[in-house]
Amino acid sequence: MFKALKATFALILLLFSANVFAAILPDAQSMYRQLSLSDEVSFDKFQKAYNHFRTHRTGKSVFTLIDYGKPSSEKRFWVVDAEKRKVLFASYVSHGKNSGSLYAKKFSNVVNSRQTSIGVFRAAETYYGKHGYSLRLDGLSKGVNDNARRRAIVIHGAAYAHPNVIAKTGQLGRSWGCPALPNYLSKKVINTIKDGTYIYAFA
Repeated sequence: MFKALKATFALILLLFSANVFAAILPDAQSMYRQLSLSDEVSFDKFQKAYNHFRTHRTGKSVFTLIDYGKPSSEKRFWVVDAEKRKVLFASYVSHGKNSGSLYAKKFSNVVNSRQTSIGVFRAAETYYGKHGYSLRLDGLSKGVNDNARRRAIVIHGAAYAHPNVIAKTGQLGRSWGCPALPNYLSKKVINTIKDGTYIYAFA
Protein backbone atom coordinates (compact mmCIF):
# COMPACT_ATOMS: atom_id res chain seq x y z
CA MET A 1 0.00 0.00 0.00
CA PHE A 2 2.77 2.40 0.95
CA LYS A 3 4.66 1.62 -2.26
CA ALA A 4 1.55 2.29 -4.35
CA LEU A 5 0.98 5.65 -2.65
CA LYS A 6 4.61 6.55 -3.09
CA ALA A 7 4.47 5.73 -6.82
CA THR A 8 1.27 7.74 -7.22
CA PHE A 9 2.80 10.74 -5.45
CA ALA A 10 5.90 10.54 -7.64
CA LEU A 11 3.73 10.53 -10.78
CA ILE A 12 1.72 13.52 -9.57
CA LEU A 13 4.92 15.37 -8.77
CA LEU A 14 6.32 14.62 -12.23
CA LEU A 15 3.17 15.83 -13.97
CA PHE A 16 3.07 18.96 -11.81
CA SER A 17 6.74 19.67 -12.58
CA ALA A 18 6.11 19.23 -16.29
CA ASN A 19 3.22 21.70 -16.26
CA VAL A 20 5.20 24.25 -14.25
CA PHE A 21 8.22 23.80 -16.51
CA ALA A 22 6.11 24.40 -19.64
CA ALA A 23 4.40 27.39 -18.06
CA ILE A 24 7.58 29.24 -17.19
CA LEU A 25 9.12 28.87 -20.64
CA PRO A 26 8.48 31.63 -23.18
CA ASP A 27 6.78 31.00 -26.51
CA ALA A 28 8.79 29.83 -29.51
CA GLN A 29 9.25 33.29 -31.01
CA SER A 30 10.62 34.72 -27.76
CA MET A 31 12.95 31.78 -27.18
CA TYR A 32 14.19 31.96 -30.77
CA ARG A 33 15.09 35.62 -30.31
CA GLN A 34 16.79 35.02 -26.95
CA LEU A 35 18.94 32.27 -28.45
CA SER A 36 19.92 34.49 -31.44
CA LEU A 37 19.40 31.65 -33.90
CA SER A 38 17.92 33.65 -36.78
CA ASP A 39 21.11 33.44 -38.85
CA GLU A 40 21.58 29.73 -38.17
CA VAL A 41 18.29 27.83 -38.33
CA SER A 42 14.88 28.74 -39.74
CA PHE A 43 12.16 29.67 -37.29
CA ASP A 44 9.66 27.08 -38.56
CA LYS A 45 12.06 24.20 -37.82
CA PHE A 46 12.94 25.63 -34.43
CA GLN A 47 9.27 26.18 -33.60
CA LYS A 48 8.30 22.57 -34.35
CA ALA A 49 11.11 21.23 -32.18
CA TYR A 50 10.57 23.66 -29.33
CA ASN A 51 6.81 23.22 -29.16
CA HIS A 52 7.17 19.43 -28.99
CA PHE A 53 9.83 19.80 -26.30
CA ARG A 54 7.61 22.10 -24.20
CA THR A 55 4.78 19.58 -24.17
CA HIS A 56 6.85 16.43 -23.58
CA ARG A 57 8.66 16.44 -20.24
CA THR A 58 11.99 14.59 -20.24
CA GLY A 59 13.45 15.48 -16.85
CA LYS A 60 16.07 17.72 -18.46
CA SER A 61 15.69 21.22 -19.88
CA VAL A 62 17.76 20.27 -22.93
CA PHE A 63 16.82 19.44 -26.53
CA THR A 64 18.77 19.02 -29.77
CA LEU A 65 18.03 20.28 -33.27
CA ILE A 66 19.65 19.03 -36.50
CA ASP A 67 19.02 20.84 -39.78
CA TYR A 68 20.01 18.53 -42.63
CA GLY A 69 18.77 21.14 -45.07
CA LYS A 70 22.12 22.86 -44.61
CA PRO A 71 25.35 21.58 -46.19
CA SER A 72 27.79 19.58 -44.08
CA SER A 73 30.30 22.41 -44.47
CA GLU A 74 28.16 24.50 -42.08
CA LYS A 75 27.22 24.00 -38.46
CA ARG A 76 23.79 22.37 -38.36
CA PHE A 77 23.60 20.67 -34.94
CA TRP A 78 22.52 22.63 -31.86
CA VAL A 79 21.98 21.59 -28.25
CA VAL A 80 19.76 24.05 -26.42
CA ASP A 81 19.18 24.49 -22.68
CA ALA A 82 15.71 26.05 -22.64
CA GLU A 83 15.74 26.80 -18.93
CA LYS A 84 19.01 28.73 -19.19
CA ARG A 85 17.99 30.24 -22.58
CA LYS A 86 21.36 29.18 -23.96
CA VAL A 87 22.81 27.27 -26.91
CA LEU A 88 25.18 24.83 -25.22
CA PHE A 89 26.73 23.43 -28.42
CA ALA A 90 26.71 24.39 -32.09
CA SER A 91 28.50 21.82 -34.19
CA TYR A 92 29.18 20.27 -37.55
CA VAL A 93 27.55 16.87 -38.04
CA SER A 94 27.94 14.23 -40.73
CA HIS A 95 25.18 12.53 -42.70
CA GLY A 96 24.95 9.12 -44.36
CA LYS A 97 27.07 8.34 -47.41
CA ASN A 98 24.03 7.31 -49.46
CA SER A 99 22.10 10.44 -48.50
CA GLY A 100 24.19 12.74 -50.64
CA SER A 101 27.54 14.46 -50.89
CA LEU A 102 27.68 18.05 -49.61
CA TYR A 103 23.94 18.05 -48.95
CA ALA A 104 21.79 15.25 -47.54
CA LYS A 105 19.07 14.76 -50.14
CA LYS A 106 17.85 11.21 -49.52
CA PHE A 107 16.59 9.87 -46.21
CA SER A 108 15.67 6.38 -45.13
CA ASN A 109 14.37 4.19 -42.33
CA VAL A 110 15.61 1.01 -44.02
CA VAL A 111 18.25 -1.27 -42.50
CA ASN A 112 21.58 -1.17 -44.42
CA SER A 113 20.50 1.82 -46.52
CA ARG A 114 23.41 3.87 -45.16
CA GLN A 115 21.18 6.91 -45.36
CA THR A 116 20.35 9.44 -42.68
CA SER A 117 16.99 9.39 -40.89
CA ILE A 118 14.96 12.44 -39.95
CA GLY A 119 12.18 12.87 -37.38
CA VAL A 120 12.01 12.85 -33.59
CA PHE A 121 14.50 10.74 -31.63
CA ARG A 122 15.00 10.06 -27.95
CA ALA A 123 18.59 9.96 -26.72
CA ALA A 124 18.95 6.70 -24.80
CA GLU A 125 21.87 4.93 -23.13
CA THR A 126 25.59 5.21 -23.78
CA TYR A 127 28.05 2.44 -24.62
CA TYR A 128 31.56 1.90 -25.95
CA GLY A 129 31.71 0.51 -29.48
CA LYS A 130 33.88 0.60 -32.59
CA HIS A 131 33.58 4.41 -32.62
CA GLY A 132 34.36 4.75 -28.92
CA TYR A 133 31.93 6.45 -26.58
CA SER A 134 28.54 6.45 -28.30
CA LEU A 135 24.87 7.19 -27.65
CA ARG A 136 22.02 4.96 -28.77
CA LEU A 137 18.94 6.60 -30.25
CA ASP A 138 15.30 5.52 -30.31
CA GLY A 139 13.33 6.73 -33.32
CA LEU A 140 9.89 8.01 -32.29
CA SER A 141 8.51 8.94 -35.73
CA LYS A 142 6.60 5.90 -36.95
CA GLY A 143 7.64 4.73 -40.39
CA VAL A 144 10.23 7.51 -40.61
CA ASN A 145 12.95 6.64 -38.10
CA ASP A 146 11.55 3.90 -35.86
CA ASN A 147 14.15 1.43 -37.15
CA ALA A 148 16.95 3.48 -35.57
CA ARG A 149 17.81 0.74 -33.08
CA ARG A 150 17.84 -1.99 -35.71
CA ARG A 151 19.96 0.20 -37.96
CA ALA A 152 22.40 1.02 -35.12
CA ILE A 153 21.88 4.75 -35.70
CA VAL A 154 23.84 6.36 -32.87
CA ILE A 155 25.67 9.57 -32.06
CA HIS A 156 29.43 9.07 -31.98
CA GLY A 157 32.64 10.91 -32.64
CA ALA A 158 34.53 10.59 -35.93
CA ALA A 159 37.70 11.99 -37.46
CA TYR A 160 35.82 12.61 -40.73
CA ALA A 161 33.44 14.97 -38.88
CA HIS A 162 36.26 17.35 -37.92
CA PRO A 163 36.13 20.83 -39.53
CA ASN A 164 39.68 20.27 -40.83
CA VAL A 165 38.13 17.89 -43.34
CA ILE A 166 36.02 20.73 -44.70
CA ALA A 167 39.15 22.82 -45.24
CA LYS A 168 40.59 20.02 -47.39
CA THR A 169 37.56 18.72 -49.28
CA GLY A 170 34.85 21.35 -48.92
CA GLN A 171 32.61 19.03 -46.94
CA LEU A 172 32.62 16.55 -44.06
CA GLY A 173 33.18 12.86 -44.55
CA ARG A 174 30.08 10.72 -44.34
CA SER A 175 28.80 8.03 -41.99
CA TRP A 176 26.63 4.96 -42.55
CA GLY A 177 23.63 6.98 -41.43
CA CYS A 178 24.72 8.13 -37.97
CA PRO A 179 24.87 11.81 -36.96
CA ALA A 180 28.63 11.75 -36.32
CA LEU A 181 30.24 14.65 -34.46
CA PRO A 182 33.84 15.87 -34.21
CA ASN A 183 35.81 13.73 -31.77
CA TYR A 184 36.77 16.72 -29.64
CA LEU A 185 33.11 17.48 -28.91
CA SER A 186 31.23 14.19 -29.03
CA LYS A 187 31.72 13.06 -25.43
CA LYS A 188 30.60 16.41 -23.99
CA VAL A 189 27.50 16.44 -26.18
CA ILE A 190 26.62 12.83 -25.40
CA ASN A 191 26.92 13.37 -21.65
CA THR A 192 24.67 16.43 -21.91
CA ILE A 193 21.84 14.88 -23.93
CA LYS A 194 21.87 11.21 -22.86
CA ASP A 195 19.12 9.49 -20.86
CA GLY A 196 15.94 10.75 -22.41
CA THR A 197 16.27 14.12 -24.11
CA TYR A 198 14.74 14.71 -27.53
CA ILE A 199 16.53 15.20 -30.84
CA TYR A 200 14.70 16.80 -33.75
CA ALA A 201 16.17 16.14 -37.21
CA PHE A 202 14.80 18.05 -40.20
CA ALA A 203 15.54 18.06 -43.90
